[in-house]
Amino acid sequence: MELNGARWRKSSRSSGNGGNCVEVADNLPDVVAVRDSKNPSGPALTFTPTAWRAFVTQLARRA
Repeated sequence: MELNGARWRKSSRSSGNGGNCVEVADNLPDVVAVRDSKNPSGPALTFTPTAWRAFVTQLARRA
């Protein structure tokens, strides 16, 4: 899947010390992409917006 035009933002839960960071691009139609900020040219996981909302909701319940 092409992710050209993705606007990546770092997770609000990522630390500022260069540790484990996740970036999310949710500006593309019908897809939310997630990647490792330490490897921006590496692979990205993609989700439907519905699946992404369900995933984030479950994480929030566990926090």
